[in-house]
Amino acid sequence: MSTLATTIGAYLAIGAGAGFFAGLLGVGGGLIMVPALVILFEGIGLPRAFVFQIALGTSMATILFTSISSLRTHHRHGAVIWPVVRAIAPGILVGTAAGTWLARHMSVHALAVFFSGFMVFVALQMTMNLRAKPSRALPGNLGIAAVGSVIGVISALAAIGGGAMTVPFLSWCNVPMRRAIGTSAAVGFPIALGGTLGYIVNGMNIAGLPEWSLGFVYLPALASILATSVIAAMFGAHAAHRLPVPMLKKIFSSLLILLAVKMLFQLFG
Repeated sequence: MSTLATTIGAYLAIGAGAGFFAGLLGVGGGLIMVPALVILFEGIGLPRAFVFQIALGTSMATILFTSISSLRTHHRHGAVIWPVVRAIAPGILVGTAAGTWLARHMSVHALAVFFSGFMVFVALQMTMNLRAKPSRALPGNLGIAAVGSVIGVISALAAIGGGAMTVPFLSWCNVPMRRAIGTSAAVGFPIALGGTLGYIVNGMNIAGLPEWSLGFVYLPALASILATSVIAAMFGAHAAHRLPVPMLKKIFSSLLILLAVKMLFQLFG
């Protein structure tokens, strides 16, 4: 099998795995996609100085497409609190702009350490079932926007839709879980939009990026991943009602940690 066919097959597999777990567990596919892409990009010889930024930008661009479907589904079920989405969006856009600028100027090693730490945090959150206890009401629009800016920075640096932070924040503010999840899904769109534009702009005019790159978004990987991730997400959502999700969360958490270790060994080795 040719190297090109093998690479395309790897992209398709990454999209399928990330999409399935995103649909099954409601977690950001970027947590699987980014380390897998870093490992693959290193293997095919993409420029090491920017391999992590390309993985982040490409992953964020996939979320831009998949978040639309999730948003529409939750909106049809009346689970989106749109005043909160409108209040948090300006902060999200500021945060993602800052996060993508930071990513442009951070070293690949610094990004890898930050991302790996975030992966471990999410893994522990899932295995220990950590949830914020409802203890207050939502702040005013300025407070919501400030929280959005923090969520935007971290989401841009981790290439996620923000659910790992938005849902706990809304739950802490006494928003019912169903509406917290639905609102978080809607917030995922401005995160993905701001993050994708940020990675495109910050990657423009950088010498040495591979052909078919739009800034830090690598279009061949994006197209292949989208081909499988959207369909796999639907299978994952259906499987969530049939499979033992608590056990799968532990398996997924172990997978995150293994991917983080593999990625760190490859980049630092």
